[in-house]
Amino acid sequence: MKITIEALVHAPIDAVWKAWTTPADIVQWNAASDDWHTTRAAVDLRTGGAFSSRMEAKDGSFGFDFAGTYTAVVTNELLECALGERSLRIEFVAVPDGVIVRETFDAEASHSIEQQRQGWQAILDRFARHVERQR
Repeated sequence: MKITIEALVHAPIDAVWKAWTTPADIVQWNAASDDWHTTRAAVDLRTGGAFSSRMEAKDGSFGFDFAGTYTAVVTNELLECALGERSLRIEFVAVPDGVIVRETFDAEASHSIEQQRQGWQAILDRFARHVERQR
């Protein structure tokens, strides 16, 4: 099953793209809640390039790596990724008020559809706030 989430980011497309694809930015926004954080991120922004981020609970109780490979990169427009057997598509659509960031991904089996939708949306909302604060 595919899940789609989106957010409007009130910022220019170049700023949105940079914040999404720069490790120094990713570690600032990539968390679903204040009790989690991303301790490191790596990006090889090219088709066939890898990306990864280490997400951990701030109390040290749990952590995991989120990683994949870019299968398509169109600057300021699109990222497509392979996450093992799953896929992720991120669209960046410039609109008069900013940029709509839309993520469509294959659901995984260990969490409910609603948990996945809420978690990914929380991260995307943090991303939007991060970019808007940088302006």
